[in-house]
Amino acid sequence: MHPMLNIAVRAARRAGTIISRGQNRLHELKIDRKGHQDYVSQIDREAEATIIETLLGAYPGHAVLAEESGGQGESEFEWVVDPLDGTLNYLHGYPQFAVSIALRVRGRLDQAVIYDPVRDEMFTASRGAGAQLNGHRIRVGRCQHLDNALLATGFPVRRAEQLKDYIPSFAAMLAQCADVRRAGAAALDLAHVACGRLDGFWEFGLKPWDIAAGALIVLESGGLVGDPQGGETHLACGHVVAANPKLYRQLLGVLSQHRTPMKRPGADTG
Repeated sequence: MHPMLNIAVRAARRAGTIISRGQNRLHELKIDRKGHQDYVSQIDREAEATIIETLLGAYPGHAVLAEESGGQGESEFEWVVDPLDGTLNYLHGYPQFAVSIALRVRGRLDQAVIYDPVRDEMFTASRGAGAQLNGHRIRVGRCQHLDNALLATGFPVRRAEQLKDYIPSFAAMLAQCADVRRAGAAALDLAHVACGRLDGFWEFGLKPWDIAAGALIVLESGGLVGDPQGGETHLACGHVVAANPKLYRQLLGVLSQHRTPMKRPGADTG
């Protein structure tokens, strides 16, 4: 395992321990509202602090972009951190949330970890070395036709104007695929595309920490990731599509028939 990936795994496990222990005292947690349907708990902050301490303890010169504390430092090595993707799920005891950590080197995704503490599943990837789940190689699914595909998505519920753009694409996709799931944690949705549990995923209005780790894991598992126009601006614009190569083009085809937003949004999955 790449040494930087090993440190990211260590950080994710430490955060996972905090998250798991917090499940036993959900009723005691201090919860703040950052915006409409956008919450942060003390567990998010504690997990993030532990991740950053672990990463910078090993690599003190690196920069960090984290959901709760923002950016710190300047370096060609930048860690992109979501300490608890799926906070609202977590606060309700709904078992769909994860830790997401990615490393960008000179702006290019290089290492990635997504850790699901409920299932004790560690998804990892290093650029050019493939993707793994708990140490075993994973590949995207083989579904070749949209009408057989199980897809996942997320609703941009925090911005009404994005919903107006999104609903037509959802209706069109639902009419053409086998079914659609909405579980509320984009990082896990991307990880599940990477290991074939889901055939594809699309969502508007995400932030870099929602997408970064999952994007590399999908790519290293043989899938494609991009924006709704098929470009590579997904980390910048926050709108993402992911699937195996055959389905990816079909998803883009459906989305191309409907208006999709491309300017930088102000919402994430929470």
